[in-house]
Amino acid sequence: MDVKDKVIAIIAEQAMLEPSDITLDSTPESIGIDSLGLVEAIFAIEETFDISIPFNANEPEASDFDISSVGSIVAGIERLVAEKTA
Repeated sequence: MDVKDKVIAIIAEQAMLEPSDITLDSTPESIGIDSLGLVEAIFAIEETFDISIPFNANEPEASDFDISSVGSIVAGIERLVAEKTA
């Protein structure tokens, strides 16, 4: 299972959906994830990959991490994982 599949599985669990219901174009809002759910998903992703995501739950728009879509979240995680293993 690659980074994308793991991230989608975590997000799907938070949204109480099947991973197949989520596309890279899905936004947290479109799949019913509120800000608390998003924070929980980010914690789960950090734990799974042993990384730290530069995300400020109080000011998401001030974060260096793009959470506008599942695809942008996956891209950000892939970058962080690559940096960690480099």
